[in-house]
Amino acid sequence: MAESKRRSGMRMTHSLFSAFSKFGPLYSVRAHRNAAVAGPGYYAIIKFYSAVDASRAQRTCNGQRLFQKSPLKVCVCTKQKGFQQQVLALNSNKCQELANHYLGFNGWSSRIIALQNVSGFDGENEELGKTLQKRSVKYLCAVEVTLPNHGVCTRGVALGETDVENSEDPLEFVTASRRVQKLAVGKALSSAFQKILLVVLENGKVAVEYNSTQEELTDSLTEEELKGLVQVSESSLEQFDLEEEVLSDLSFDDELPSREMPSN
Repeated sequence: MAESKRRSGMRMTHSLFSAFSKFGPLYSVRAHRNAAVAGPGYYAIIKFYSAVDASRAQRTCNGQRLFQKSPLKVCVCTKQKGFQQQVLALNSNKCQELANHYLGFNGWSSRIIALQNVSGFDGENEELGKTLQKRSVKYLCAVEVTLPNHGVCTRGVALGETDVENSEDPLEFVTASRRVQKLAVGKALSSAFQKILLVVLENGKVAVEYNSTQEELTDSLTEEELKGLVQVSESSLEQFDLEEEVLSDLSFDDELPSREMPSN
């Protein structure tokens, strides 16, 4: 019975995503069961990247039967109580999703300037001249993002790190190294995108600005100077397969909340 309700909730979540993503890219869709005092039913919190998209979705969908018999009540959330206040950087997958949507697939490009194994540079993996069985694998990466139509070019530098339980196992070590390289590339790409501001106007046009508040010391270095800090590796972003399932930000919470305002 519980599993059936959960499957029903997830189907509803996917239906919400399909209905509301038509108005613009979604950051997340979170569906929940109504509180017991509100009776059977569900409510959802849908987060857009753009307030303009959210308002348009609300005006269009409120009171409509989108995928069920009863009409939906759609409101724009104005109270931030209970929401996380800290502003977190978007991961590389979300950054690419937004860039593709607002700039087009040919409206931006990226490349790896440098990728270097910096494991053990601080000597943490050696003790009394002996290598520990458990090792830390670290990769430092520098990525450049270019928006040719807007004359904007940014860089991001990031470190990827993980522990290898059994460094004497070649397969485990190679797998960990590959995973850390992918992590470092993704974090560097995200760092480069944090310096780009996309201003979406109500007419649908997009303006781009450079976010100088996120500027780092590495942004003032020439490419040769940067390569001197991080050894160049012949790599491309494509080989790291940073793509993720778009629907990975959908969730359904089957737990009954203690206090929530329901919407039908």
